[in-house]
Amino acid sequence: MPTECLFRDDSYLKDCEARVVALTEQGGIVLDRTVFYANSGGQPGDTGAFILDDGTRFVIADAIYTDKFKTEIAHVPSIGAPALKVGDAVRATIDWDKRYGRMKIHTALHLLSVVLPYPITGASVGDADGRADFDIPEAGLDKNEIATKLAEMIATDAAVSSRWISDAELEANPGLIKSMSVRPPMGTGQVRLIEISNLDLQPCGGTHVRKIGEIGGVTVTGIEKKGKQNRRVRIALA
Repeated sequence: MPTECLFRDDSYLKDCEARVVALTEQGGIVLDRTVFYANSGGQPGDTGAFILDDGTRFVIADAIYTDKFKTEIAHVPSIGAPALKVGDAVRATIDWDKRYGRMKIHTALHLLSVVLPYPITGASVGDADGRADFDIPEAGLDKNEIATKLAEMIATDAAVSSRWISDAELEANPGLIKSMSVRPPMGTGQVRLIEISNLDLQPCGGTHVRKIGEIGGVTVTGIEKKGKQNRRVRIALA
């Protein structure tokens, strides 16, 4: 059953009321709706807790998609969590500080892809740092120059918004896809675009800040050669 992914419309929601609609063979808990981002596209799944009607609270250690179209999310409880059944009511709450850091880093990586307009071969989003791998034929990248360009963009405090387009519209505009390693999920009929006003537009299912000024300072902590034409650029929140 498709999960209503509340984080796609509002990344700032910290909790929600929900009901259990399924239990997976691996012990995952599927809700009718959730604020938990599921592991995808280089961004880890959210951690947090479920709170039951009687006040019982237990840790959720991860959130994962159960299907290739990324429509259903299973919440992975910690060892020793109470057994739930279909129909149980829960309040799902995420570890907000961790999520907000990832929102900043993920948005900053979008900006990094503007500074370095090359195909992306991999990416990883952390709580306070992240990296992107680029297919770059020539070396000579300068950390300070990249950091300066990032700072200039962040200073504009441009708005970040999302909208949906059809699979057919994306197929007609393949240049929107920057990643060579992670393709946007297609097959459900629509694809989510993230737009940073006047700076960037690309398909993405991740969580982002509303305005890029929220990112604050960003440092470029390293540039590594990962292959003949592959450079890994690491960034961190200042």
